[in-house]
Amino acid sequence: MTYWKKFILTYFKGVGMGGADLVPGVSGGSIALITGIYEELLDSIKSIDLAALRLLISGRFKMFWTAVNGNFLLAVFLGIFTSLFTLSRLLTYLIENQPIPLWGFFCGLILISAIWILRDVPIWNTVTLLAVAIGIVLAYYITELPPISSPESPLYTFISGAIAICAMILPGISGSFILLILGQYEPILQALNDRNLLTLFLFGLGCLVGLLAFSHLISYLLHHYKAATLAFLAGIMLGSINKIWPWKNVLSYRMSSAGVEKPFLTENVMPGTYANMTGEDPQIMVAAITFILGFLLVILIERTANYFKK
Repeated sequence: MTYWKKFILTYFKGVGMGGADLVPGVSGGSIALITGIYEELLDSIKSIDLAALRLLISGRFKMFWTAVNGNFLLAVFLGIFTSLFTLSRLLTYLIENQPIPLWGFFCGLILISAIWILRDVPIWNTVTLLAVAIGIVLAYYITELPPISSPESPLYTFISGAIAICAMILPGISGSFILLILGQYEPILQALNDRNLLTLFLFGLGCLVGLLAFSHLISYLLHHYKAATLAFLAGIMLGSINKIWPWKNVLSYRMSSAGVEKPFLTENVMPGTYANMTGEDPQIMVAAITFILGFLLVILIERTANYFKK
């Protein structure tokens, strides 16, 4: 594969990661895993260490760039930032106005992704089966946590970034949902829409610190306990479907920073129950179509990635 072909392909994988990270309940790490760049991403981030920083400080920029796999990281993060700044308004609109088709699409995407990953687990034994179960239970528990009110301080924005980025690179655990739990989802999305550079800088700095620390752990586990780690990650993805189930009954509401009433606590219900409770169309056919589109997108992504590997 030529340099520019690989760069462009990696860039679009980054675009997919960024788009996923904007949606509470979907993880950019899932996109990285199903597009085949997850391990390279972790290893590249992990390579930004003291030795690499010494190369940078001493002015040996080319050696530094090579040491940290700079071309790959540049393509990924250019793609992520492209999504963050161009898709934030679209996804905000879809979440507020077309939630059932959107969540149907992501349910399909996450389910087939988990199946794809389980297919790649090299060894099946008691440990891997237990890892799947633990992943499902952990993700389900996290998605059941209620959002909290957050203090409006620069330090909290920084800490939120450090925590959320750990989830963003874990397939199945949504960094956006962690931000929702921490009460920072709306402020960060608003900062993206308003181009609030100070808030984005503090959040980004927190993400950088959390990313550098957490990537070492996940990379180590993938290199030394690959079967159990992949099984665990697939379990997390399956458990996270609890959050993105399309039909929900709202138990209580909260007031957003813009003075708009929004759902606070919800419970999953069947489509028929949803129709009876809300009096609204459950859009079963539309959800089924977008669910299938999510399935097909993953298959298309994998086949495209395999084609470009030739």
